[in-house]
Amino acid sequence: MSLTEQLGIEVPLICGAMYPCSNPELVAAVSAAGGIGVVQPLSMIYVYRHDLREGFRLIRRITDKPVGMNVLIERSSKFYLDRMKTWLDVALEEGVRFFVTSLGNPKWVVERVAPLGGVVYHDVTERKWAEKGLAGGVHGLIAVNDRAGGHAGPKSAAQLRDELGDLGVPLVCAGGIGDAAGFVAALQMGYAGVQMGTRFIATDECGAHDDYKQAIVHASEADIVHTERVTGVPLAVIRTPYVERIGLKAGPIARWMLRGRRTKHWMRTIYALRSAWQLKRASLGGGAREATSKDYWQAGKSVAGIDRVEPAGAIVRRFAAALSASGTVRPGGPRS
Repeated sequence: MSLTEQLGIEVPLICGAMYPCSNPELVAAVSAAGGIGVVQPLSMIYVYRHDLREGFRLIRRITDKPVGMNVLIERSSKFYLDRMKTWLDVALEEGVRFFVTSLGNPKWVVERVAPLGGVVYHDVTERKWAEKGLAGGVHGLIAVNDRAGGHAGPKSAAQLRDELGDLGVPLVCAGGIGDAAGFVAALQMGYAGVQMGTRFIATDECGAHDDYKQAIVHASEADIVHTERVTGVPLAVIRTPYVERIGLKAGPIARWMLRGRRTKHWMRTIYALRSAWQLKRASLGGGAREATSKDYWQAGKSVAGIDRVEPAGAIVRRFAAALSASGTVRPGGPRS
């Protein structure tokens, strides 16, 4: 079965969940145009201040098309895991049937949603994580490559396609795609669909600050660097004077704590709290704010194909038209 058939959508294009940039209006706009937007619950609740259920209902007032939700399943905190289970139940009650999991074993998510007709895709960067996801029952894989924004993988899109192509489930290409040509090329490579994040930040509907959107528009591929200073592990961001000034490597104490079996949990918690504040401040801005030289702006190498801020729906429709014109045969689906 093709990705579009599984999810009940028209265009094999996913707007990936992004902290803190996934606001309900952006999710709705992508879904309304025929792709599928994915809710990031931490952004919905703690950034945009919507009760999760009311956030889903706001999306439904804009469109009745399918939407998804991101489920972070790392078990480092029982409190957080319990809260995520509650959010998952809310999403199911509000009719969501597509879920993207990451950072853990997705089995419990599959067990909750599959009996209700739900579909689970799992973020992976290499085969061992793909095999663990499949052992948990996931229905598809999102292959995060070395051109992605945020926490990118170590391998190219082509390498991941070769490595994961025999696993018998749809593969979604995530990373480095910002224009219609790249979208079509990924499908011609054999991917069932594409997930984009950076391209959808530079849209009218996204809640990110305009400085962030303009930084994406004006950045080149060479401006994307990986820093350990935000989360403790390499994070793809746009090079700014601030990023250059503080460097890209974690400090010696942080590195020592991240290596320790007992101390790494505490160091990751410190990084998570600090990075959440930094990324929210930098991405959203608002009011009187400091010069943008002190910002961390997450972005992938897809910036090379982004030349303007535009409506999210226009992007989806342009990509769909390019796919149709190419005559590409999608894996598991009819000729476009």
